[in-house]
Amino acid sequence: MSDTPPDHLSIDPSSPYFDQPALERGVGIRFKGVERKDVEEYSISEGWIRVALGKKVDRRGRPLTIKLTGEVEAWFERGAEVEGGDEAEG
Repeated sequence: MSDTPPDHLSIDPSSPYFDQPALERGVGIRFKGVERKDVEEYSISEGWIRVALGKKVDRRGRPLTIKLTGEVEAWFERGAEVEGGDEAEG
């Protein structure tokens, strides 16, 4: 996996932009120069994020979200892990 996060990522498993390996590494988001921890979905190329609208939920129990537009930056919080792990010594 590269050190560049996906251009479009969602935390909703039913979304086509859901990527479990990327989410396990942790993705940091900076929106309009402010680091955000409440982002549900983002798109860097289109310049928007989706955040939960308080504690309100839709009829299926998913949080209601609002789309905010502006400059979006993303980065991985943890580096890529090397496949194969430790080799046997001796």
